[in-house]
Amino acid sequence: MDFSPDLTDRVALVAGGTRGAGRATAVELGAAGATVYVTGRTTEASASPMGRPETIEETARRVDAAGGTGIAIRVDHSVSDEVQELAATIKRQHGRLDVVVNDIWGGDDSVEWEGPFWEHDLDQALALFRQAINTHVITSWHTAPLLTESADGLLVEVTDGVSSRYRGSFFYDLVKSTVIRLAVGQAEDFRSHGVAVVAVSPGFLRSEAMLERFEVTEQTWRDAVAADPHFAYSETPHYLGRTIAAIAADPDKMALTGTATATWEQFERYGLTDLDGTQPNWGDHARTSLGIEP
Repeated sequence: MDFSPDLTDRVALVAGGTRGAGRATAVELGAAGATVYVTGRTTEASASPMGRPETIEETARRVDAAGGTGIAIRVDHSVSDEVQELAATIKRQHGRLDVVVNDIWGGDDSVEWEGPFWEHDLDQALALFRQAINTHVITSWHTAPLLTESADGLLVEVTDGVSSRYRGSFFYDLVKSTVIRLAVGQAEDFRSHGVAVVAVSPGFLRSEAMLERFEVTEQTWRDAVAADPHFAYSETPHYLGRTIAAIAADPDKMALTGTATATWEQFERYGLTDLDGTQPNWGDHARTSLGIEP
């Protein structure tokens, strides 16, 4: 079906909305009419340890431009007191919270892909757990009371892949698999409150960092297909953002609670397209050309 999500009067939080999937999700929630709190560590006044140029203020402005209301608040989601204050601010300013998107990651430079796990830097790996798992738990714990008061709540855990296939690096695999289990467990506790909890994965994502890695822009990204033919089946972060916005607006979203799904599993259901009007299907490509379950 052709689905045009309407999130007017809904209040959302995108935790980790500075760039990539988080930024695009915030924008797409805004395009559907939502008020979106955008949180992260990089602001126009101070950078995060990642040292990237994107900021939460810029994301909030993009939410405004898309038709929503963007509110940028600097939060380190590994610090419980900061997330507690964020939840209190949302309650004080709006008295409700309908959508929470846990997209905190920040681990690109912490993952080692070569060699067995016992040769990887243990301190770095454990820091990755704190950044990409603990932050999600802390955010859910502090925002859960507000979500339970919503008549149509949704909590999204953004992950990478939906199958049980090994993801190429022990610590990376453990983090992304755990994020899915976060959705499964939280779904059980939220079920009686009518709050849906879903883990959602993009396909081969053309994030800002990925475009830089291939030395292309969103306008010239096809130039990188010669270097990696699989890049031809990639998608913008907005494809994921549109998927999440569609689920948030779906009155039957509880049918998905406790599951892991992906852009390639939902685009037909909701009639979604990427920014260029295409409908990338990374799942089919991964199975037919790579011989793997995504």
